[in-house]
Amino acid sequence: MQLTVQQEDLNRGLSAVARAVPTRSTLPITNNILLEADDDQLTLSATDAETIAITYRIASGITEAGTITLPSRLLSDFVATLPPQPIDIALAERSRQVSLSCARNEASIGGQAADEFPPIPPVEDGDTIRLDADALRKSINQVAFAAATDDSRPVLTGVHFALRDGSLRLAAADGFRLAVNTIEVGENSSDREAIVPARALNELARLLPEVTETISVTFNPAGTQVLFDLGHATLVAQLIQGTFPNYEQLIPSGHATSTEVSVGEFMRETRIASIFARDGSGIVRLIASPGEGSTGRLTVTARAEEVGNNEGEIDALVDGEEARIAFNSRYLIEVLGALDTDRVAIETSSPSSPGVLRPVGNDDYVHVVMPMFVQW
Repeated sequence: MQLTVQQEDLNRGLSAVARAVPTRSTLPITNNILLEADDDQLTLSATDAETIAITYRIASGITEAGTITLPSRLLSDFVATLPPQPIDIALAERSRQVSLSCARNEASIGGQAADEFPPIPPVEDGDTIRLDADALRKSINQVAFAAATDDSRPVLTGVHFALRDGSLRLAAADGFRLAVNTIEVGENSSDREAIVPARALNELARLLPEVTETISVTFNPAGTQVLFDLGHATLVAQLIQGTFPNYEQLIPSGHATSTEVSVGEFMRETRIASIFARDGSGIVRLIASPGEGSTGRLTVTARAEEVGNNEGEIDALVDGEEARIAFNSRYLIEVLGALDTDRVAIETSSPSSPGVLRPVGNDDYVHVVMPMFVQW
């Protein structure tokens, strides 16, 4: 194998596929990245052999085709520190020692044979839809963070995909909050449901900014895998088997009070309150007070016994009676950070009922948060 590739391209590709390398694995070869040089391109692949596999293609000057696997961390760290110059990569026949040279830097890295690398399963002959890359990225960023991080209920570690009537709805829940977002597909497609690992979607979201138009999404006929094809890169994920909760019934159908505030101001006051909430179980209290005319206020407070307390106010449009509710500060900060509008509406019914956050001007997204029980 012998080729030349630009440092910036190789560094970007290694950064992309390295996210599929497991932090701990019983299969040592998965700590390596597969390099395949052929047809004027270098293909990089990585997998954890269980949940996710990422492939990334880079235009390269191929002098001699070949394959090898190299340690992910060593290769990635070395390439990242090189100057933005062409990198020459060479592997002698019947050797596993790869030579790399860039400008005045040279290195030799020992690898393993490519036939020891776990095969990346093909996803073929399944249902395929096309999605706008930017819309999918925004949807993932607004939903995936609400998925559970522990494996006590595996289905909650994924994001539910529901394809119906020309739209795709993504939903995630961890038992304390629920995030739902809808994307228009705009083409005829059969109805389908699947649970995609949130980890895989988070890695996909990091790749999507490199795509300006649409990507294809293919579910295999057996309903066990999904392929996201970005053109220059692909991500294959193992679908989570099981039944996702009926989350529709968790979204309140009405509310007693709606409080509209600036997202930026609400985020600032919540961050300030979260400093004091660290010693108070992370609890932030919200009090929405109607004012004269159309002006009201939202008071954001936090307190911890024997430590201190704080109180901040922001202008608000309050429709309804005075409302009080308490939330986990981290949950508030995460959802506010995911919104892409300037204002948000907080809908509440009682201190013990779920609160709903809706970005003003965006009817495709809804976020439900369970309240914290406090003494007022």
